[in-house]
Amino acid sequence: MSAAVLAAAPATTPALSASPLPAHVATAMWRASELGSATGDVVPSGFTALDAELPGGGWPCRAVSEILAPQPGVLEYRLLGGALRHAVAAGRTVVLIGPPGTPHLPGLRHAGLDERHVVWIRADAPSERLWCTELLVKSGACGAVVAWLPQARPEQVRRLQVCAQSCDAPTFLLRPLAARHEPSAAPLRVLATVGLDWELHLQILKRRGGTHDGVLTVPSIPGGLAAVLTPRLLQPSRLIERVERNVDAVGRPAPARRSHSTAH
Repeated sequence: MSAAVLAAAPATTPALSASPLPAHVATAMWRASELGSATGDVVPSGFTALDAELPGGGWPCRAVSEILAPQPGVLEYRLLGGALRHAVAAGRTVVLIGPPGTPHLPGLRHAGLDERHVVWIRADAPSERLWCTELLVKSGACGAVVAWLPQARPEQVRRLQVCAQSCDAPTFLLRPLAARHEPSAAPLRVLATVGLDWELHLQILKRRGGTHDGVLTVPSIPGGLAAVLTPRLLQPSRLIERVERNVDAVGRPAPARRSHSTAH
């Protein structure tokens, strides 16, 4: 019996490999050299260049997205504003857990966020922040969860990722720049810094699919400034270059010579 089975196996193998895969299996499979497709819903980021590099074309739902930045409270709302506006426009609530400072109400309004749909949870202790984040992600009652967890350990991020798989909204974890050297279960990790000309520089450290090389530059003027900035102030780098050229052309002033009496 065993010999018959072994003899029949090669004949059936080509037929099995040629048969099409079920739709749910084909969707879940991806090649490491290609950009993966999202296994669930995504939320557009508001930046065309960034969406083109994210699996599925936006921030993933049912998953944790880590945002690494050199300094907390500087660029988070500028980067995540599009996703948060999407949640508010759908009538859902955005929850901020442990932000580094009091949310600026006029700034939130300029970003298109209705304060009636924004909840701020003040949690100072790392354990409190982690506890609140896990409960909210498990509940699935929010349109987006944004949590500042600078001291989260890899096993804690892994637990949040497991919880996020049953949540139909995006979950964002704000982490320090040093966390890039730590292992993380988050399927998406983005390093973000602020550029000189009202822009954000983004590096996709981890995503579902091939690695991303280089830096994405996306325009991001803080809310309320776009209407008051002059054309010159829209590109401060050009002003700095002009000043440096003038200094190089004129030269630095020579030190004043001391008089004969002063020298003695």
